[in-house]
Amino acid sequence: MRNGDGMDNAELQNLPNGVLLSWGFVKQQRRGPKGELSVKQIVEAAIAIADKDGISAVSMSRIAQSLGFSTMSLYRYIDSKEDLLTLMQDTICEISIPPDEPNKDWREMMREYVRATVGVFLKHPWFGDLPVSGVPLTPNNLHIVDWALRSMRELPLNDYEKLSMVLLLSSYARSSGLIMRDMDRAVQQGSAPEAFSGNVYTDALKTLVTPERFPDLSPIVQSGVYTEENNFDTPVNNDFDFGLERILDGIEHYLSSKTKNPS
Repeated sequence: MRNGDGMDNAELQNLPNGVLLSWGFVKQQRRGPKGELSVKQIVEAAIAIADKDGISAVSMSRIAQSLGFSTMSLYRYIDSKEDLLTLMQDTICEISIPPDEPNKDWREMMREYVRATVGVFLKHPWFGDLPVSGVPLTPNNLHIVDWALRSMRELPLNDYEKLSMVLLLSSYARSSGLIMRDMDRAVQQGSAPEAFSGNVYTDALKTLVTPERFPDLSPIVQSGVYTEENNFDTPVNNDFDFGLERILDGIEHYLSSKTKNPS
């Protein structure tokens, strides 16, 4: 295997072909006109289709049609749909990462990371339709992991703890991003925003959710909080920020316990 500089890299042989392509390690193209297309053009066309019509609409034939080439011409650059999906995921993960600022608050850095990750799911709704298939291996994905780890550079955590924190934050970002994406999709398809809060169903729920059948839920429904009829006066008044702050509180508590009881 050789990369674009002609370097031999036998140790990379076990990596999936799509991953190798993302790093610039390429195979000799099959016979055909040179320079007529590029991997980048094909991937960008695929992303445009997915952004418009969803990941199920992406096919080599449709991409070829959008670019004005034959389907077979694409296979000289990308071998399979699996490789294409790998490259699409890596491309949309090329996001703006804030500059490294010494002494910046770690909580704020984690907030920035989670919000930016959520943004990928909202900008490219199809991203959440792809299953998680393993650890990040492509360069842009790894840049995001590296960014997340930056917030823990000065924290008293070992390598396992740091990666576990990244997984915790990433999982929250993914679940929140999917919920926000689904809400956006529903609104675009004609649902009223009020349907998500359930506000229009407040009176019905107050009748149906009785103390006898739902002893712990009933008081919350009756208060109006369940359907956002009333909100308590709290420092954080939206679900996403409230959940994120509680995760950060948990991390801070964990750090405090390690300081008091070092292993």
